[in-house]
Amino acid sequence: MSKSPFLSSVEEYMTVRRYSKRTIKSYLYWIRSYILYHKKAHPKELHAKHVEDFLTYLSVKRKVSSSTQKIALNALAFLYNKFFEQPLGNLSEFNRVKRQPRLPTVLTEGEVMNLLHNLDPVYKLPVGLLYGSGLRLMECVRLRVNDVDLDLKQVRVWNGKGAKHRLSTLAVELAHGIKRQIQKVEGYLEEDLQKE
Repeated sequence: MSKSPFLSSVEEYMTVRRYSKRTIKSYLYWIRSYILYHKKAHPKELHAKHVEDFLTYLSVKRKVSSSTQKIALNALAFLYNKFFEQPLGNLSEFNRVKRQPRLPTVLTEGEVMNLLHNLDPVYKLPVGLLYGSGLRLMECVRLRVNDVDLDLKQVRVWNGKGAKHRLSTLAVELAHGIKRQIQKVEGYLEEDLQKE
């Protein structure tokens, strides 16, 4: 299906201003849906009430998610505020999609013990750090010997999520496994030094 001259001009406007291809595609989809919803009326002839009607339709009839409704709102806000340079003003009269609270699925203590018991011994220490010290996967992979303080029972995480540093508690049960791992790695180092 060929694009209308109007949508082509919106696409060109966004491309010139270096919007990402995904944003352009998404915004064009929602602007087109808005135009079709209003029986192909030109958006310049429509106003804030029409935008609210469309957003309510998305919520009530199409039952879109909260994030989808926000993307549609952003697309129409862009159209009026940036492309037409005619701000919509206050849009408060539309039916907002309420985000459903998402409850995390959590293993019981018995299930965790069963999982740890059945793990391959190679993975027990890393999984123990993930579970017992609350490390993320890449934080565990990047962990160095210097970052583990067995006396204070702490793990230092450098450049974690959001490029932030933090301290995490070290599960007491892991101390023995960490000491064993350090000795194992020191053995590898000794072997390598003797080969040189």
